[in-house]
Amino acid sequence: MSNEAMDAVMAGFGAGYIIVCLVISIVCIVGMWKVFTKAGKPGWASLIPFYNLYTLFDIAWGNGILFLTMLVPCVDVIFLIICYYKLCKAFGKGTGFFIGMFFFSPIFICILGFGDAEYIGPQ
Repeated sequence: MSNEAMDAVMAGFGAGYIIVCLVISIVCIVGMWKVFTKAGKPGWASLIPFYNLYTLFDIAWGNGILFLTMLVPCVDVIFLIICYYKLCKAFGKGTGFFIGMFFFSPIFICILGFGDAEYIGPQ
């Protein structure tokens, strides 16, 4: 195979990868938009980088300023896991849903947003 052909194949894979990543990102944003609106927050908050974390922590913890813990290395992972757990509890979901949220968050965010779950507040 020549270098030109290999370059074309790699460009095709790269373009496909970018398209898949873009579609997943859009699905995550739309799902988070629905979660925010169910919780009585503005849906557009899912579009703004640090404000969406503030809003997510406000929904899950009842205190949005805790999103600043995401700026501390190593602590951010622990707080994000706890935030996902509290988010599941805030929508009345159990531990099984949290495990799904942890491993497949884009899918389970959409389930929260488009499903019949109702926001009951931070637990």
